[in-house]
Amino acid sequence: MTPRPTPRPTRRAFQLGAAALAAQSAWPLVRAPRPEVVRLGVIGPGKRGLTLMRGAFLQEPFQITALCEVDGNRLAGAAKLVSERQGTEPFTTSRHEELLARDDIDAVVIATPDHWHAHQILDAAAAGKHIYCEKPLTLTLHEAKVVIPAVRKAGVVFQTGSQQRTEFGQKFVDACELVRNGRIGEVLTVHVGVGDPARACDLPVEALEPGLDWERWLGPAPQRAYHSELAPRGVHNHYPAWRRYWEYAGGGLSDMGAHHFDIGMWGLRKDGEGPIEVHPPIDSSATRGASVVFADGVRMIHGGPSGTTFIGTRGTIAVDRGRISSTPGNLLTDPLPDDAERLPRHANHAADWLQALRGEGETTCPIEVGAGSVAICNLLNLAYRHRRSLRWDPRAWRFVDDDEANGWLDYERRDGYALPVH
Repeated sequence: MTPRPTPRPTRRAFQLGAAALAAQSAWPLVRAPRPEVVRLGVIGPGKRGLTLMRGAFLQEPFQITALCEVDGNRLAGAAKLVSERQGTEPFTTSRHEELLARDDIDAVVIATPDHWHAHQILDAAAAGKHIYCEKPLTLTLHEAKVVIPAVRKAGVVFQTGSQQRTEFGQKFVDACELVRNGRIGEVLTVHVGVGDPARACDLPVEALEPGLDWERWLGPAPQRAYHSELAPRGVHNHYPAWRRYWEYAGGGLSDMGAHHFDIGMWGLRKDGEGPIEVHPPIDSSATRGASVVFADGVRMIHGGPSGTTFIGTRGTIAVDRGRISSTPGNLLTDPLPDDAERLPRHANHAADWLQALRGEGETTCPIEVGAGSVAICNLLNLAYRHRRSLRWDPRAWRFVDDDEANGWLDYERRDGYALPVH
């Protein structure tokens, strides 16, 4: 599809230069405009990107003005959807740098495979675009470390796609409020029931799909031949299997773990913190049982019922998207006192981001939250991959006195895709 200029919105767009946004707790200040129309570029309108577009971003006050996708068929399909819903034709490209260079874009939605996230976050921040990025936020620990100062230096409003903090009937908000207010007593362990750790990609070779820029899909990842499980042919309605392989993602452990470990961190008041120990499972072949331990002794364990289960000295609270339960049962039903700590409640994740874009507080999932939650997933994946215990320094984002393990913080990227060292 040939790129076309995008018509300017009929209403006044972002009013730049508004008062700085007062960030919550310890987060630094960020700049925020007060938008009437939020002009969006969507990077990666595949299965997840289209879901976000249909559910949140193809309605006022958002207006999609540009799309970036490496598959020509998916790009054309997404552009058709935007044209039908908005009545305007978006600019289209296969290179996110071209999208970010446009002056008719105020913010971006990043919904690409995980191995692209850090590069696109850094480029968007450098371009001064506000960012909504899907989880898991980054593929590696080094990436998680370097995106934080880049986003804060740019002063852009950032939202990690950890929608459980705002959606799903507020079940997760309820669970975390109860835990933070001592309803289960002292927290001993948190169990997170999600899928398997990542593994090496061993897919065979298939004929390349016409219209797909495979080299661009790979980006910084190691060179390999095409397979449709990684980039399904054309428009599709399923989540592709690139999520299984450590070259591109963190397996089921990271895919849903970035949601459920995030809830564990929220309930424990550990946003912006990190563990100090990482341990593989006792069984050297197991794909469950790895854990991290925090400085206060709380252990977070990969394994258990689906969702997040908090176990304390006075009871248990378990939460998932379709349920919340407790033992004993009255832990849920007895009201909290009037002076209890309360967590923010929002209509949805896009509304939370919009509120911050309008200068009305920080997002629920700023860059530090997304980086901290995915770091748990990345640490556990390393414990499974290398099958040994590790000591972690969450302030330095390095393993303690362990040169071998510090060689696992990132991977060897293809030429032209270097990241900051920091």
